[in-house]
Order: sequence, then structure tokens, then C-alpha cells
Amino acid sequence: MTEQTEVPRRRPWGRRVLLGAAVLWALVLTAVVVVRGGPDDPAPAAAPSPSPSPSGPLTVAQVYQAVVPSVVLIQATGGSSDVDHSGRARSGTALGTGVIANGDGTVLTAFHVVEGASKITLTFADGTRSAATVGAGSKAMDIATLVPETLPDPTVPATLGGGPAVGDQVVAIGNPLGLADTTTSGVVSGLNRNVPRAGAAPLRGLIQFDAAVNPGSSGGPLINDGGQVIGIVVALVNPTNAGTFIGVGFAVPIGAAVGAGEGDGRVPPL
Repeated sequence: MTEQTEVPRRRPWGRRVLLGAAVLWALVLTAVVVVRGGPDDPAPAAAPSPSPSPSGPLTVAQVYQAVVPSVVLIQATGGSSDVDHSGRARSGTALGTGVIANGDGTVLTAFHVVEGASKITLTFADGTRSAATVGAGSKAMDIATLVPETLPDPTVPATLGGGPAVGDQVVAIGNPLGLADTTTSGVVSGLNRNVPRAGAAPLRGLIQFDAAVNPGSSGGPLINDGGQVIGIVVALVNPTNAGTFIGVGFAVPIGAAVGAGEGDGRVPPL
């Protein structure tokens, strides 16, 4: 019987070393791919982009949505026939604009729209119609407040703002030539302007702006990009007798308008 000599098995250390090196190299490659990104990687998540905050500037559309519930169409029968300012038709009915100034429904407008009117009718944004009377007014400031007999439900007062600066973005909402809720935009062109008037003292301390307004816009709100009413539209300038807008409009600052020329101008004249 032949004696068999057992051949010693080769220890697998070499394979293990090679396998470990391969795994280590694969991990290094994986780390490089993760850091740099590769063609088969999912697209990286988009970095967050700035979005307007509620306290930031509003677009014209956002200003319109915020303020139009407070804007009122005014029809005043009788009184003066100042076509250039009030848009009064041959029938003697003036078209103008107003804005709800506080929760009790008081409406601010231009005095010349309702001056001497025998009948005043308001149409609110929701279609509610109401007779109204003049609550207070100042011909010197060309500002009046109206007291409606009937209020819409809900009644939405506008937010009143502070003083503007030249170059500020502004929006005007009104009813020029009877076109309800017309919205235009522009900038504040000047401050503390004086505008002469036939048969009356000049209007003083006005905001000059270039958002388009026309007869029927009188009494409407001038609004900043925070959705705050900063003035009441009262006049436009035209070197001809056409009475149409050529780029220069004027508004009474809201601080003066809410006082109607009296008191400290901080609260509406009730």
C-alpha cells in the first residue's frame, strides 16, 4: 500500500488582499462619483428660489385684487357741469369713483364729483346699489365723504397707507368714462405739487403721478405696491380743452384727505 503524501493547501491571503484592494478602490470611485455627480445620477434638487413674501411688493394684479372690493362707482345727478374733472355728461349725471375708507362704510371721493348734487347713487364692487349723502367735505381740499344708506355684506374697507416717495410704483383704480374698475399703473412723478383751478384757490400739496386717469377716475384711490391707499385722485392736466390724460395726474395725499382739511389728518372725517 502506497503511502500518500498530503499536499498542503495554499492559504488564500493573496486573494483576500487583492479582493480588499478592489473593494477599497470601488469605494474610492463611488465617493468620487457621489461628489461630482454622474450621468446616471438623478438630477439634483433645485435650490430654493426667492418668492414674494406677504410683506414684500405686490404686483399690479395683486394690488387690484386686494383693493377693488373697496372701490365704488359714483353717479351724481345735478350740481356743477365740470366735464374736465368729473366726467359729467350732458344729462347732468357725473360719473366718479370712491373708496371705502373704514368699517362703517364711509366713502372718500373728490368733492367736485358730488358738489351740489341732488342725488347720489353708489354701486359697490359686489353690485350692491345705495343712495348716499355727503357726510363732510372740503372744497379747498377737493375731498368729500359719503354716507351710504345701504352697505354690502361684507363691507371691505381699504387699507390706508403713508407718504410716498418719488419713483414709487403706484396703481390707480377707477371708472374713467364709465369703464368700471379700470386699473392702470405708473410711478410717483413728484410731490407737493400745486394745481390752479378756475374760480377757486389752487389745490396744494398734491402727489403727481403718471398712471393713466381720465374723467370718471376722480375720487378713486391711488395705491402703493403694498396695497395701501396713499392718495385720492382729484385732477389731471391737459394743455388743451380735451380733458383727457397726457401723463400728468394728481392726488390728494391720504393724510390730508382723511382729515378733509381739518384736524391732524389721522382719522376719516365722520
